[in-house]
Amino acid sequence: MQTGRRSLLGLAAAGLASGGIASAREAAAGAGLAARGLVVPRADRKKAAPPPNITVETHRGKVRGSVDDGIKVFKGIRYAATTEGLNRFRPPKPANTWPDVRDALAYGPMCPQVGVERAGYTASWTYDKDAGEDCLVLNVWTPALHDQRRRPVMVWLHGGGFSAGSGSRNVFEGTRLCQRGNVVVVTLNHRLNVFGFLYLGHLGGAEYAESGNAGMLDLVAALHWVHDNISAFGGDPGNVTIFGQSGGAAKVSILMAMPQARGLFHKAIVESGSQLDGLTPDEATKYALTFLAAVDVKPTELVRLAKLPTDALVAGLNKIMSAPGPKPNYSPVVDGIVLPKAPWQPDGPAVSAGVPMIIGSTRTETTALLGANHPEYFTLDEASLTRSLTGWIPDKDIPRVIAGFRRSMPAASPSELFFAITTDRRVRQQAWTQAERKAAQGGAPVWLYELDWATPVDGGKWGSPHSLDLAFVFDNVAKSEAMVGPGPEPQRLADQMSGAWIAFAQNGNPNTGGVSAWPPFAPDHRATMVFNTESRVVNDFRGDERALLASLPPYRVSR
Repeated sequence: MQTGRRSLLGLAAAGLASGGIASAREAAAGAGLAARGLVVPRADRKKAAPPPNITVETHRGKVRGSVDDGIKVFKGIRYAATTEGLNRFRPPKPANTWPDVRDALAYGPMCPQVGVERAGYTASWTYDKDAGEDCLVLNVWTPALHDQRRRPVMVWLHGGGFSAGSGSRNVFEGTRLCQRGNVVVVTLNHRLNVFGFLYLGHLGGAEYAESGNAGMLDLVAALHWVHDNISAFGGDPGNVTIFGQSGGAAKVSILMAMPQARGLFHKAIVESGSQLDGLTPDEATKYALTFLAAVDVKPTELVRLAKLPTDALVAGLNKIMSAPGPKPNYSPVVDGIVLPKAPWQPDGPAVSAGVPMIIGSTRTETTALLGANHPEYFTLDEASLTRSLTGWIPDKDIPRVIAGFRRSMPAASPSELFFAITTDRRVRQQAWTQAERKAAQGGAPVWLYELDWATPVDGGKWGSPHSLDLAFVFDNVAKSEAMVGPGPEPQRLADQMSGAWIAFAQNGNPNTGGVSAWPPFAPDHRATMVFNTESRVVNDFRGDERALLASLPPYRVSR
């Protein structure tokens, strides 16, 4: 009898996990009857509710997910094979099939990368701890499974330039977007830095012809996975929006120029990272030689690269990135194959002329991009302002540009002028140019925006920094207090921006009840949505700044 009592009490405990408190009470009552020698009639026993069906059959095998606040979540799904060993520096290969149900409950590894110091305003956001070359994994959030519905799909490309980051930070979690807009959200990891953009085509011949864009081909492989599998997750493969911020926005810009990606996405959003050009093969080869020297591999023995441990490659990358002086740039290459031409030079890519876009920036991008690692920029005087603009503006033009910005911002401090000028040069001029070239195609429309709300954290010193939009676009204000601060205002921004992004993903137009009428950008009025607690549309916003800088040669961004 004692054995039977333990068994029934075990069922009672199990009821806490599988059937809730009520089921546990029923099981415990049954255990009490058994202890008194009574038999519990089978008809009186209530079965615990079955767990939700969170198993999905992909083209490579079944995966089992979890539930977050009613949203089905699948993490760490492999979308291509490992890139270790002989697969290094080559286009991704299809993943192997698996016979059993594979758990998709935890994020997969990020690409190996050199660590960077995190600013305090990002303290609320989690960062991956695990890295490895077997990093071609993605994550899916969906409102429902097995209901035969086809929802808009939003595929996020993470920032960090082409060198760092991952798609697994908590600010990128898609639960709230799914709840708000009945969409399916996908985030992913791919190859970065030398693992994804080491161009060996000139050194190793046809075998390595696409090596300088392997990381971009990973993204194409992920989009193929979405096309082939997302309907099983409740998504519509015919309605896919790619969106990204910073380096992720640059990846969106590049994908729009890649023939291999044509037809795999249908809308695009570029947040604070318009990428207009790419490396030339000669530039990329110079950077490759720098890396080969750091890992002691001769250009004639490239096969040795496949045999080096991952740690040796990371050590070589760290060696050259920590050395004084200019840094090598491992990013997409205009190789004539993956990228037939510079993506947005001298005009927009014809391959994506029919894809509508949203393009924008934040008001003071460089308080984070520059000020986070150089606190001296927050305390400039007139003399140091002039010195600090060297490299951003031709020396002969610095007095003219400072005077012009001072007319527009008469109360601004030297530091505020520095951040305004460098934000225009580093981010906004590229966004303006990209919008102009997209509109000039006469195909699908483009919408332009600027996020002007200032975060109150650290006494307001950051203004509207780079990455401020992440909390709002994903409606993840609660996961971002170190960046956006407390109070109701951040949620008002999130309601507007996430609502506009969802509307765009649904039907290709960002206009919603949450913002005033937002017309597409056109050269005659240059309409810009200025996001703030009270958002508004302004024609030719910052037109005086644009005209002041128009005669300067473009600033080339290194990512």
